[in-house]
Amino acid sequence: MLDVFFTVDVEIWCDGWHNIDEKFPGAFRKYIYGPTAKGDYGLPYQLQVLNHYGLKGVFFVEPLFSSRFGEQSLAEIVGLVAESGQEVQLHLHPEWVDESIVPLLSGVQSKRNHLRNFSTAEQTTLIGAGASLLERAGASNINAFRAGGFAFNKDTLSALATNGILFDSSYNASRFGPDSGVMPGVVVVEPIECAGTFEYPMTVFNDGTQSLRHAQLTSCSYPEMEGLLWRALEAERSAFVILSHGSELLNRAKNRPDDVVVNRFQKLCSFLDRNRDSFRLRGFQGLKPGTVQQQPLPLASPIWKTGARMLEQAWRRKFQ
Repeated sequence: MLDVFFTVDVEIWCDGWHNIDEKFPGAFRKYIYGPTAKGDYGLPYQLQVLNHYGLKGVFFVEPLFSSRFGEQSLAEIVGLVAESGQEVQLHLHPEWVDESIVPLLSGVQSKRNHLRNFSTAEQTTLIGAGASLLERAGASNINAFRAGGFAFNKDTLSALATNGILFDSSYNASRFGPDSGVMPGVVVVEPIECAGTFEYPMTVFNDGTQSLRHAQLTSCSYPEMEGLLWRALEAERSAFVILSHGSELLNRAKNRPDDVVVNRFQKLCSFLDRNRDSFRLRGFQGLKPGTVQQQPLPLASPIWKTGARMLEQAWRRKFQ
């Protein structure tokens, strides 16, 4: 049995930092509800599909935006997820720090886009502030975290431990993971314990292009994802972490559904539903942490699937 984590990063952007107070109401609708001429394809749609198949999702909700726009919108997001019986966890994009009405950190007056650019003490403060905002918005039992853009470092894990957050899922070997200070010289693909925190890394794979790719709905075809899940099971991996976003089923302009990605999502959920005897979709709440003694090599996907995905992605881009 393989533990599968379907994780969704839920965040709001105003498509720039000018006139954000005017832009926010529209941005909230766009990134959370995803209205289109064919219906809504944002967060409620994802929740509906997961619940239709009886599957568990982990929704990493970014709360720092509410330090600028108020807690009502954050409470609305938390309510959508919690009322659907899904799991709310903590996600942080420190780009919001200098936009906060009440300062989150003293002396920060410009953008620091990555959490890893803050000291351990500053990270500890920001993580604590984010958890507090989520709790006031109605979230409970927050015990997992993901840094925005996967831009964390080993100090982040220490800051999480100080805040009593047991799990992290920020390590991504295709992004900042290798130079995070976590197990230097080793590509982390299975759970480990570091600095008092249990790291559950993003699942990555070698697609034959000399670089690693993470398991994400917009980045992988359905045949790639299914094949990787079976390979992970056969290799007796302990965890498989998939990435999505709350607005990921929309095209880049966020004005219509991305039919290719919607189809991938539907197929993946159906597959996981049909194969419950092999794959257990779960969250971090109630999880008993486990670690491996030695890190295996990243999973690999055959080059023909890579080629087929490239053609599919080219078709997607043509109709974006």
